[in-house]
Amino acid sequence: MKLFQRLGLHFLFLSKNEKRLAASIKLMIGSRPFNISLYRLALTPAGLGEETSQGFRISNERLEFLGDAILGSVIAEYLFQKYPFRDEGFLTETRSKLVNRESLNETGKKIGLKKILEQEIGNRSFTANKSLYGDILEAFLGAMYLDKGYTFTKKFILHRILLHFDLEGMIATTTNFKSKIIEWSQKENKQVEFKVLKVHGNQRFKEFVVALEVDSVEVAQGKGGTKKKAEQDASKIAYEALQINI
Repeated sequence: MKLFQRLGLHFLFLSKNEKRLAASIKLMIGSRPFNISLYRLALTPAGLGEETSQGFRISNERLEFLGDAILGSVIAEYLFQKYPFRDEGFLTETRSKLVNRESLNETGKKIGLKKILEQEIGNRSFTANKSLYGDILEAFLGAMYLDKGYTFTKKFILHRILLHFDLEGMIATTTNFKSKIIEWSQKENKQVEFKVLKVHGNQRFKEFVVALEVDSVEVAQGKGGTKKKAEQDASKIAYEALQINI
């Protein structure tokens, strides 16, 4: 079968819908997919996954996990080489800015995943989360890695994903409000503390609610998908409320 795939002969055995999907993927990535089933799985969010007799739901979540790791690795290497004199904090913050859910969600739409998903699911309805296309983008990268290998996937990320980001603009507007709050507290001899008030959701989709206290008085609350993001949100609100100018 692998020889058939390499020679392109497997294309002859695909159904009409599979051929249509393969053509859409080829248009997007510039190369005909070898294993179309991987991409179909990448386009299967949890809400559309079928449950097996063993109780396991077939969805794109495992591919999403893999794609997230690959994307993070490629972006980390790219930033490491592009900014040889910037510290770890800058590299981490910039990478987080690039691979956050909002950015990936918009990028997924821009490269055509929205159209392909609509083509694939037809009239089937399901409850989608806010980061649907970002999740599918990561799953798609996981499928591409298994189908085409790391080098191909890396090139796709660098040439088809990164071009949708205004990297320099992101860097110019990136503000670490938590660092500014801490810097201000040290100058003003204030005691700053972050406290987790609530954690909503399940193991996969969480929302943290964090309070920022100054000298034991709550001045702001922030929300985010991680504790770190919630602290940043609270810090931004506090920064503006306290009219800090650093």
